[in-house]
Amino acid sequence: MTISLPIEAEANKLLSSDPLALLIGMVLDQQIPLEKAFTSPWVLAQRLGHAYTAEELADFDPEALIAIFAEPPALHRFPKAMAARVQEVCRALVDRYDGDAANLWAGVEDGGELIKRVASLPGFGKQKSQIFVALLGKQYGVEPSGWREAAGGYGAEGSFKSVADIVDGESLGKVRAYKKEMKAAAKAK
Repeated sequence: MTISLPIEAEANKLLSSDPLALLIGMVLDQQIPLEKAFTSPWVLAQRLGHAYTAEELADFDPEALIAIFAEPPALHRFPKAMAARVQEVCRALVDRYDGDAANLWAGVEDGGELIKRVASLPGFGKQKSQIFVALLGKQYGVEPSGWREAAGGYGAEGSFKSVADIVDGESLGKVRAYKKEMKAAAKAK
């Protein structure tokens, strides 16, 4: 499948071809612009000088990984916390899925099983899990029966609620408008 976020072509190419990069982008997609979150896996590979694996990141010296995340421009607003979170997710992949991020969704029976697997990852609460399931279904071709229901409102066809719906600048604008509406509604309560 081809991911086509409004980011560098090389970053999209990596997200499209490397399930671990896509998962790391989702891990980083909090408290920073999504363009930054989903470009950072590509920048991480550049900084390492090679394509990384879950095993490599799981076993990486934590302080050295933090230094790589913190190198200007930092890969995330909170480089120490997010380097640790990426490492935790990679350890979970090594422990449960033979170090292959694609095994997270390989052979799932249905959307319920998929959401359960995603939600078992460190840092993946209900909303992040639903968004990732929607991203997998809408842009990565991972469509077990019931995936839209498992993704909640993020799985709805024609919605513009998350990164799962972004394919260009126009759709990015629609998602940003939706998020702005939700923030305003939350403040009004």
